[in-house]
Parts: sequence; C-alpha cells; structure tokens
Amino acid sequence: MKIHNTKPWLLYALITMIFWGVWGAFTGEPAKSGFPNTLIYCVWALTMIPPAIYIVKRNKAKLQTDKKSILYGLVIGLLGAGGQMILFYAVTIGPTYLIFPIISLSPVVTILLSFFFLKERTGKLGALGIILALVALPLFEYSGGDVDAKAENGVLWFVLAILILVAWGVQAYFMKLANYTMNVESIFFYMMISGILLIPAAYYMTDFSQEINWGLNGPYLAAGIQILNSIGALCLVYAFRYGKAIAVSPMTNAGAPLITSIISMVLLGLMPGTYKMTGIVLAILAAYFLAIDSGVEMEEHDNAG
Repeated sequence: MKIHNTKPWLLYALITMIFWGVWGAFTGEPAKSGFPNTLIYCVWALTMIPPAIYIVKRNKAKLQTDKKSILYGLVIGLLGAGGQMILFYAVTIGPTYLIFPIISLSPVVTILLSFFFLKERTGKLGALGIILALVALPLFEYSGGDVDAKAENGVLWFVLAILILVAWGVQAYFMKLANYTMNVESIFFYMMISGILLIPAAYYMTDFSQEINWGLNGPYLAAGIQILNSIGALCLVYAFRYGKAIAVSPMTNAGAPLITSIISMVLLGLMPGTYKMTGIVLAILAAYFLAIDSGVEMEEHDNAG
C-alpha cells in the first residue's frame, strides 16, 4: 500500500488542521484581554491580505475576472465571512455549548451537496472515516451542562446556528466547485476581498462604550493568532483543489478541534471531559481511515495505469 503516494489534498488538509488547531486554542485570548470579537474579525480580515498577495506574486497568477469567477469567489468569501459575523451575535444570545456543536455539523451539508451534484464517492474506509468525523464534531464542543440563562432568548440563537451551519457547508461545496474552473489564487483573492467588505459591519457592531485594549495583547496578539486562521484557509482551498470535498470537509472540521484539545491539555493545563475525550479518539480514527482510504485509491489508480 503506497501511502507515500497519497494525493496532495491530504498534506494540505493536515496543514489546515494544524494551523486551525493552534488558532482555535489561542483565538479567545485577545477577547479575554479586552479586545472585542468584532474587532478581532476586522483584524482577521486584514490578515487575509498578506497570503493573498504572496501566492499571486509567487505563482505569477493572473486573476480571473470573468463573471463566473467573480461570482464564485464572492459567494465563497461572503458565506464564510457572513457566517462569522452571524456567529458573533449568536453567541451573545444563546448557549455556546449548544451553538458550536450545531455549527460543527456543516460538513453534512457539504457531503450531501458533493454526493448529489458532484457525484463524489469514497471507499469503505473513507465512508467510515466520514461517519466517525461527523460523530466526533459535536463532541468537541458539547459540555453536557444545563442550559444557561441566555437560552431563554427563544429560538433565535438556534435559527442563527442553523444559518451558519448551512452557510459554511455551502461555502465548502462552492470552494470545491470553483476549483474546477478557477485557480487557487483567484479563489483566495476574492475570499480576502469579501472579508474586507464586511469590516464596516463588524466595526459598526462594536460597543465602543466599553474599555478596549489597544495594547500588545489586544490587536497585535489577535493579528499573530488570526494569521494562522488565514493560512489555514489558504491551505484548505488547495485541499479542495486536489481532494474530494466529501473527505476534506469532515477531516479538517474534526482534525482542527482535535489539535485544539491536545494543545489545551498540554500547554493550558485543561483536561477534557468524557465527551471531548471521546471526540478526540473518534477524530484520530477518522483521520486515519481517511488517510488510508486516500492511499488505497492512489494505489488502485497506479495499478490501473
């Protein structure tokens, strides 16, 4: 079994997992230090600029400016950035321990769309990996606690969580679809533009009546952490370019929280509960089966050739 010949999607997916995993472990630190989440969004949008410029110049790529490419690029970017904006509001009116498990199921939308419209299929090991990943996803955020007071705000938080789930699931599908006709540089460039377009909305949502930390552990720390998010997003585009959305989406969405949990245990001294520990085990198994399935497919392709 020639695992070393695995397609590039696995490498890019692993890089995405690592960068997003580290990002997830520390992304809340600036907010704890008094730098609002809405301004963290603004910082994140700006950190998309350096990698976008880098890959365009490095690859001497020509940005695709036809209507279809612009549409795909803006759809991908606005679905991702828009989902993040909705999330800022959702967590202020609803229980985060219920919102995040719901959002983590966004790969279900991607898998269904890819299965029916892109006709993507996977082997038995890949199917098992996908199932395990989908089971693991909610476990990383579910704490098993009682509903807090914020849940009394009716069902709005639930509706918003579903909207984010659908937005990010559809975004991943379009990211794969766009790779059939667009280069990575154009996709990521339009993602960057979309994020910047929503900066005024995030700025408007900021409560400037509160004291805001403008020090090193505020916007500067946020920039250092959010650049990990941006680089991870770039690698995700590459992963979708070379791999099946039906495998990339659940693997990255389960793998990143896995790494976040490990970092939290090792560096932050936080021990996960039963649910998170179960999620860790399932995510490891999911990543293993998806990697093995990719190797099997590559070997069968080589033998057929």
